[in-house]
Amino acid sequence: MAYTTIDDPTVYFNTVLYAGNGSTNAITGVGHAPDWVWIKQRSGSRSHMLFDAIRGATYRLSSDTNEANGQYSTSLTAFGSDGFTLGAFNDVNESSNTFVSWNWKANGSGSANTVGVIDSTVSVNATSGFTIVKWVATDENTTIGHGLGVAPKVIIVKSTTVTQPWIMGHGSLGFTKNLYLNQTDAENTSSTMWVNTAPTSTVFTTGTNDNVAQNGQTFIAYCFSEVQGFSKFGSYIGNGNADGTFVYTGFSPAFLLIKNATDTENWYILDNKRPGYNTNNYYLLPSTSGAEGTSTTLATSLLSNGFKINNTDTSMNTTGKTYVYMAFAENPFVTSTGLPTTAR
Repeated sequence: MAYTTIDDPTVYFNTVLYAGNGSTNAITGVGHAPDWVWIKQRSGSRSHMLFDAIRGATYRLSSDTNEANGQYSTSLTAFGSDGFTLGAFNDVNESSNTFVSWNWKANGSGSANTVGVIDSTVSVNATSGFTIVKWVATDENTTIGHGLGVAPKVIIVKSTTVTQPWIMGHGSLGFTKNLYLNQTDAENTSSTMWVNTAPTSTVFTTGTNDNVAQNGQTFIAYCFSEVQGFSKFGSYIGNGNADGTFVYTGFSPAFLLIKNATDTENWYILDNKRPGYNTNNYYLLPSTSGAEGTSTTLATSLLSNGFKINNTDTSMNTTGKTYVYMAFAENPFVTSTGLPTTAR
């Protein structure tokens, strides 16, 4: 059996850097037709802007706020075959500022899914283990179909119609717990969020908590299952040593999201495109609108087969603390033909 089914991860995920021009701006070089685009201004304090093909271009959510879906006609105006087009909206295209976009491929604007108690609209890419799910909630314990065919390990949920926080379920914590993507809170235990029920190959379960199930409101979920050589969603225990924990992923990470699940700490995003590569990778914080950070106190290395924490900061490496992560590949460690790859 081949080590991986994905030799070129950029067909399904890619990071693209661009400069704002304050006008129409066609961003290309993504390597696929993106269906989930996450944009952040690097050089200034602007909110994270998240767009997807089910909600449609011009509709944004922000990972650093709990605001409902907002429409901005001059934000992301169209999804394209190799990128997307922007208008003059400052949060995505302010002139003379630098931006990063993280781009995932699903399967367009979606189709009906009648598996589960509640019908949903899903945009599924089973090859890369990614699906976007939209549904209208009830205030009862229920199930929603996701379309992946395997159980997702990470589910990120947000109401699009009312003010509610971003909720993440992560398999390494178990679905008795959740994290808040737009907050720094430690893990929260709640039986009303996921009903203490792990996702299956067909559905995920939501409880009566308004954050995932307010009656009559519309919700969106981004669900991820692991694909060997392409994605890994796990956890590690900090050791408090500058020669810190090495985490094996089976690929060279192109994108890495880390959170101290035990304590109140920021989330951190690192990627393979922004300057400062090993060990001083630049970072952004999903739960704040702040500009890109460059502190060497958060030294981290993205390696050919995983990542290594080279710092003792509480946000990444306190002794005995649990840290969860999401990682997507730049290159698999071994290709489908059995050839090894190397880091940059």
